[in-house]
Amino acid sequence: MEEYKEKNNNKPFEGGISKCLVSVFGKTLGAFLYYADISHRRTTKRNLKFIFPEWENENIKKISKRVFQNFGITIFEILQMIFLKKKNILSNIHIIRGENHLRSAIEGSNGVVVISAHIGNWETASLYIPCYFGHPITSVARKIDSGIINKLALKARTRFGNSIIDKQGALPEMTRTVRSGNILALLIDQSTTASEGVEINFFGKKVTATPAAALVALRCKSPVIPAFCIRGDDNKLGIIFEPPVKITRTKDLRNDLITNTQAMNDVVEKIIKEYPDQWLWMHKRWKKFYRYLYPEYQARRRRIRKIVIKK
Repeated sequence: MEEYKEKNNNKPFEGGISKCLVSVFGKTLGAFLYYADISHRRTTKRNLKFIFPEWENENIKKISKRVFQNFGITIFEILQMIFLKKKNILSNIHIIRGENHLRSAIEGSNGVVVISAHIGNWETASLYIPCYFGHPITSVARKIDSGIINKLALKARTRFGNSIIDKQGALPEMTRTVRSGNILALLIDQSTTASEGVEINFFGKKVTATPAAALVALRCKSPVIPAFCIRGDDNKLGIIFEPPVKITRTKDLRNDLITNTQAMNDVVEKIIKEYPDQWLWMHKRWKKFYRYLYPEYQARRRRIRKIVIKK
């Protein structure tokens, strides 16, 4: 982290609102959401207490507030990224470590799978990669219900030659992308349905996780590079590239999917432990096997099922 701070050297934010103002506005928005959004605040605290039972309540509260503040800052940064030029992105974001991992993977002939998580500013790395490495990426994302927000998100995500694959039925296009020697980017840290996911351990607790990255890597024999965009103490953004995930290949596909998905999520867990206040603890990551953590959510689902049955 020291190397990262030296590189940034507290330079002013180029091409937009100053980093200081973005931080102030973002933290203010985050503080408002923390107190106004009771449901997500409750989920965040429960998740943190579930994973870190040794933490005092005061620490749980402090980290929870920081999670919302980070989210607020991320919102402002994403809005600003829509309008920034390539030179601004290159001057405002820096690589903390591991540049050689992605560069070596790109130089190969089997395409690249980049995995990431909802930590720091997860949208930013996808813009930095084509600007710095000269290779656009293809991301997988679910269409946002709101037409206006979806249009803005698409505009932000497809800059500098990037493209988006709709998450619904995405696997064939994902495979074609990597087999064509391109970069495919996936967020792998959210829960999935039992039919779509495989069972792994995350922070020592059972969860379902998407095996999509593992399946594409196995099919295409491509390297898998973890990448995370982290916010430093000075509010500047830096990208961490971890070493390629070791991919296990045997004659048992089901077992390989579980083994490799577990290995990928182990890297995600490691980065969250380094920056626990920057991960999006707001989502119900452990809802499949630990339903008691989210009783309000389960009660709402029961009510909806009853209404559907009556109809």
